[in-house]
Amino acid sequence: MDLLVKNVPPELHERLRRHARASRQSISEVVLDAVERELARKEWQQRFAGRPATKFVVSAAQMLELERLGRDKQLG
Repeated sequence: MDLLVKNVPPELHERLRRHARASRQSISEVVLDAVERELARKEWQQRFAGRPATKFVVSAAQMLELERLGRDKQLG
């Protein structure tokens, strides 16, 4: 299926062209990759947002500090 994108600003088109050339892809391949990544990112965000929040008794910073203290004791 074809998709036509109109009114692409010249600066963006030039950036796409340079990126495509540098990555040895066509502009179509670059755009399709970018669209796929963006859709995957949005879908991941939606799935993640639907998960219940996890509550920890100890913060991540505190857990890291405890791990470092334990490591330091082991190393002497």
